[in-house]
Amino acid sequence: MVRRLWQTFAPLVPGGVAARVCAEPSQNVLHPAGVQAAHIFTLWTITLAVCSLVFAAVLIVLLLAVMRAPRTNHDDRPDLTSLDRPENRLRRVVGGASVASVVVLFGLLLTDVMTDRALSRLPVANAVHLEMTGHQWWWETRYADDTAGGGFAVSNEVHVPVGRPVVVSLRADDVIHTFWVPNLHGKKDMIPGRESTIEFRADRPGTYRGQCAEFCGLEHALMAFSVVAESPAQYQAWVAHQQMPAPQPTNDLQAQGERIFTTGGCAGCHTVRGTSAHGALGPDLTHVMSRPMLAAGTFANNTANLEAWIKAPGSMKPGTTMPASPLSRQELEALAAWIGTLQ
Repeated sequence: MVRRLWQTFAPLVPGGVAARVCAEPSQNVLHPAGVQAAHIFTLWTITLAVCSLVFAAVLIVLLLAVMRAPRTNHDDRPDLTSLDRPENRLRRVVGGASVASVVVLFGLLLTDVMTDRALSRLPVANAVHLEMTGHQWWWETRYADDTAGGGFAVSNEVHVPVGRPVVVSLRADDVIHTFWVPNLHGKKDMIPGRESTIEFRADRPGTYRGQCAEFCGLEHALMAFSVVAESPAQYQAWVAHQQMPAPQPTNDLQAQGERIFTTGGCAGCHTVRGTSAHGALGPDLTHVMSRPMLAAGTFANNTANLEAWIKAPGSMKPGTTMPASPLSRQELEALAAWIGTLQ
C-alpha cells in the first residue's frame, strides 16, 4: 500500500529525490526475508488495519455529530431539556462503543501474544551459532569454535546460509546497543554485563542492512552492519576463505607495508591472522578488503577511502576512537598496498 501511494505521488516530487526514494532499500521492514520478520509484519498489518478502521469510524461519527448539531445564534437560550429526560438511545450507543473498544483492544493483545509465541518457537536444530559484540561504534562477529574448520572473527558483517536458523549471542562492550535487522527480525537490546540471544532465519538470499537501534553516542547513526544470506554452498565457501590466514607479501612495497603495520601502532589494536599482529581493541582485518564497506558501513571500501581513513579517520567519521596515523606519503602507499592484499 505504501509503495502504491508513492507511485501515485512520485511525479510531483523532484526527479533526484524521487529516484533516491524509489530505490529499493537494503533495510525494509515492509519486505520480510525471514519467517520471524514475516510474523512481525503480519502483526503490524493487522494493527494498522484495525487502527485505520477505528480512526475512520471516529471521523465519521464526528462528521455526523457536526452535521446533526442544531443551528443556533447568540440570542437563543441553551437547550437543557436533556437534563429532565433519559437518553436511553445515547447510553446504548456509548455502551456498545465501549464494549467494542474493549473487544478490539483484547483482540490486538491476543494477536500480539500469539506473535510473540510464534517468534519464540523458531526451530533451532542445526543452527549457525554466532557471537556479536557491540562496540563504540562497530560490530564484532565471532563464529563459534564448532564451525567446521574452527572459529574466526569478522567485523561489521554476518554471512548466513539461506533456510538455516541462526542463533546470535549478543553482548555490549561499553554502553547499551540494540541489534536490529528489519528484514529478518525485530530489535534486541545489548546491555553491558548481560548476555542475550536472538534467533532468526533468512528464507530469501540477499544482503540486508542491520544497525544499532539504541542511541549509543556520537557515532550511533554510523554504526551499521550487513547480513548476507546466501546458498549453503556459497556460505561454506565464504567460511573456508575467512578461516585462511592473510597472504604473504608478493613485492617489496607490500613487504614494507606489512612491516609498518606489525611494528607500528596498528598491531596494538588490530589482528591479522598469519602475522604477528594480535590486537584486540579494533576490528579483525585479516580479510578486510573482502568487505564492501569500511568503518561500520560508513563509506565504500576502496583504496582512496582506505588511505584517507588511515591518515585522518576523525575527518571521515567524527568521534571515532581510531587515532590518526602520522605516516609519510610513501609509507601510507606501502601500508595501503599491503592491506589491499587482505582479500
